[in-house]
Amino acid sequence: MKKLVLFAWLLLPVGAFAYHFGPGQTLVREDAAAAALERASDAAARARSIAAKDGDDAARDAWSEADEAYGEALAALPPERVGESRAIRLERAKAQMFLSKLPEVRRDLEGLVEELANDPATDAALLADARGTLANSKYYMTWLMRLEGAPREDWEKEIESSRQIYKLLAEEAESKGDASAALRAKEDLESAVKLARAELHDLQGLPLPSQ
Repeated sequence: MKKLVLFAWLLLPVGAFAYHFGPGQTLVREDAAAAALERASDAAARARSIAAKDGDDAARDAWSEADEAYGEALAALPPERVGESRAIRLERAKAQMFLSKLPEVRRDLEGLVEELANDPATDAALLADARGTLANSKYYMTWLMRLEGAPREDWEKEIESSRQIYKLLAEEAESKGDASAALRAKEDLESAVKLARAELHDLQGLPLPSQ
């Protein structure tokens, strides 16, 4: 009996070592991801509050802080937490849209939307949110391309894609009986149509829309 107890005692460090590099390591990563995500959410909320009061430029530092914290959360999150990772990627993309990263954001969102659309287990609300954010990025990209003098055949592809996504979101919301979401998508669709039809000199006299 004494030998058995001694043997078990000697195995304790081995078990602790195995736990540290097994389940324990996963818990450490999850805790780090949760802490980073909380910082990111706080920074994003602060950025929205500053922007509402003082404009988007004043909120840039807070959005940058949110972007960095979202990145830390993604790096710490265990690889098997795919759903959470996708949700964080979406929130990070929203923050990056305020940091002059529209081309990169648009590409990342296109990949994310494709992932979500091809996964039967995807949450419908997350997919709709990702599609709406992608449509917004294309809308803002169109505005910038037009101001920069891009050829019509280039920016027209962007705004048409944005318009199609808004239309899809409006139809899906109506089919689910979500009147507020349908109205919002229809308003976004109308804005996309107006942007495509607007004269360049009219756009040049307007402030960039809030992202």
